[in-house]
Amino acid sequence: MIIPLDQRRADVETVTVKLEARRVGIRYRRQRTGDELVAVDGVDLIVSQGEFVSIVGPSGCGKTTFLNAVDGLIPIASGSLLLDDRDITAPGPDRAMVFQQPSLLPWRTVMGNVIYGIEMQHRAGRESREIAKRLIDLVGLGGFAESWPSELSGGMQQRVNLARALATDPELLLLDEPFAALDAQTRETMQQELTRIWGETRKTAIFITHDIAEAVYLADRVIVFTARPGRVKLDIKIELPRPRDLRLKREVEFVAYERTIWETIREEVIRSETLRTRAVA
Repeated sequence: MIIPLDQRRADVETVTVKLEARRVGIRYRRQRTGDELVAVDGVDLIVSQGEFVSIVGPSGCGKTTFLNAVDGLIPIASGSLLLDDRDITAPGPDRAMVFQQPSLLPWRTVMGNVIYGIEMQHRAGRESREIAKRLIDLVGLGGFAESWPSELSGGMQQRVNLARALATDPELLLLDEPFAALDAQTRETMQQELTRIWGETRKTAIFITHDIAEAVYLADRVIVFTARPGRVKLDIKIELPRPRDLRLKREVEFVAYERTIWETIREEVIRSETLRTRAVA
């Protein structure tokens, strides 16, 4: 189901709004030339409490830039970005980011890495080890608590990364292409594991990806950005039952969602290339 933005705003009146972007614009200056680049221009979207939202779009459309703004890592130039009805102005313990690379501390064990986020919140102690152990088990790494990152596969390292993010008990979980560096088989396994983990925690989540099938499989809603400067072109509700098995990707309904999103992105790629050709000519 494709949801018009005004209808989306009306729908969330009956639920708790966790994140709201109102006409968000993000700009930055290129170091080499000094000229200003508009990365995001007029993004308007809402994410409800406990919702899993995927964002896709053409390469360079501002997906990660927008996510970094939600995390408070970069400022917005215009509009407003609200978490729990408060302006986002800086990073905070109410958000946790899972990056493409695990970025684990090599001198810490799995347990030590998971506890690290709790330590940064100045609440480490006996209880923190219990929390970390529960999350290590949750992400499927029971028995590896005292292993070093170098002893783990890429997929296992990302499980640690996810556990570390969850350990801080964030209001909003941000995931920036966390499975992009994994091989195809491991990636699908991690997709299924993430749906299981999300089903148990029900954390509000925003997931950035270039993989359309991954976006559809994981999400309650998929948002498609236009080519740069990024805007919301499509907001589509994924009405597929949970829990989801990987075999769902072969179902007719799944393929129909995938095709709709692919065609929307293709339109943007063609439009962008046409504009670029005209500008050169």
